[in-house]
This record gives sequence, structure tokens and C-alpha cells, in this order.
Amino acid sequence: MATIDLNCDLGESFGAYKMGVDEEIIPLITSANIACGFHAGDPLIMERTVALCKVHGVRPGAHPGFPDLSGFGRRNMNLSPKEVKACVTYQIGALKAFCDSASIRLHHVKPHGALYNMAATDYRLAEAICQAIHDVDPSLVLLALSGSEMLRAAMECKLSYASEVFADRAYEKDGTLVSRINKGAVIEEKEKAVMQVVRMAREGRVKAIDGTDLSITADSVCVHGDGANALSFVKRIREELAVKGVEVKGF
Repeated sequence: MATIDLNCDLGESFGAYKMGVDEEIIPLITSANIACGFHAGDPLIMERTVALCKVHGVRPGAHPGFPDLSGFGRRNMNLSPKEVKACVTYQIGALKAFCDSASIRLHHVKPHGALYNMAATDYRLAEAICQAIHDVDPSLVLLALSGSEMLRAAMECKLSYASEVFADRAYEKDGTLVSRINKGAVIEEKEKAVMQVVRMAREGRVKAIDGTDLSITADSVCVHGDGANALSFVKRIREELAVKGVEVKGF
């Protein structure tokens, strides 16, 4: 039977600002990527999200991004590899402290937004991220875009890694994600996105935005928790995966 991990970017509320329905989504997923305060989240939200993961047996991961709260971490920033390494170290350390306090093991690290996309093609940034992870805890798993430079850097740093695919994002012919500034970057039709997930899980293939058929490794599929229909989307994905004989299982 084919298996796939179901992950979601969560803990993105902060202060008086509410984002997502974490309490309802967490019981339906196997891995949670928790914002660490730089692009979203705050200490109380981090603590609460870790506690929810523990209650529901979901693996918590750090979701470090650029220091860009107003841009939700989705704007490119010109940071040096040394700065990136320090930012990632800081954020992993913050979430790890909450995990240690709750007696739950921090499981993985998935970079967020622009940092994720830039490091997918920039080996120097990818290496800085992987070195930060390794220095904090070499047993942590890197969750990163299938076929990206981040996975190559993880191999060089001797980190465990998992290849990530996206339910609601379109792909370029080189396997990178279509930029959000371009039309069609986000797949709005629920059933189209669900069928994309099923094909990636069962066949290891995805259709790029230009029609190119790509080979892809799908250890884990991401469903974004900030979407208006995130909860119904997660439920529908789980339903269709079960029908197609794909087991949802942590990586």
C-alpha cells in the first residue's frame, strides 16, 4: 500500500490576530509545521500548538522563516548564509524549548515561504539551513521540496530528510513552485488539487503548469492552514486517499 504524510503549516496566529482553525485541523494531519515568531506566531501560540500536537499524536516541526511579520515571510530578503543560519538556529531553539517543556520530541524542520523557495535553488542558503538544523540536533529531519537543493544539502550534512509536495500549488517544469505573483500559482479548484495529491502519492508524478509531466518524490504533502477552506480541503484529501488505497502515515 502507498503511504504519504499529511503536513500543515500551523500556529500562524499572533497577538490579537487569528489565523486558521488549528484545533480542528491538527487531529486530521500527521505532521505540523509550527511558526516560530519571525513570519507568524508568538510564544503563547507556539506553546498552545505544541500542546495540541501532543494531545493528538501529531509530530511537531519548526517552521522558520525570514524576519518579515508584515509580509508573512513571503517576500525575498537578501540575507547572507551566516544570517540565515543564525535566524534558523534561533527559531528552532525557540520551538524546541516548548517541545522540551511539554515532553514531546521536536521531529522536523521545514523552512517557510520565501526562505523555502530561495533555498530550493540556492545551495548556499540550503547549506546554511541544514547546518543550523544539524548544529541544534542532528536527529531532526529536514522537510523540503522534492528535488531541491535543500535535499542535496541535507545529504551533504548527513541529515535525514523527507521530500515534500504541495496539494494546492502549481509546479514549473523544473520542479520548483510557480511564484505566487503569477496567475495560476495557487490551485483554487478543490477537486483538481485533490487529484493532484492522489497522483503524486500513487504514481510519483505531477503535471507542471506548462503541461510537462514531472517525476516527483512524495514523502509528505502540504496543505496550507491559512486558506479559507483549509479544513474541508484536508477532510476531502483524506477521504480520497483512503478511497484510492493510500494510507496517511507520518514520515
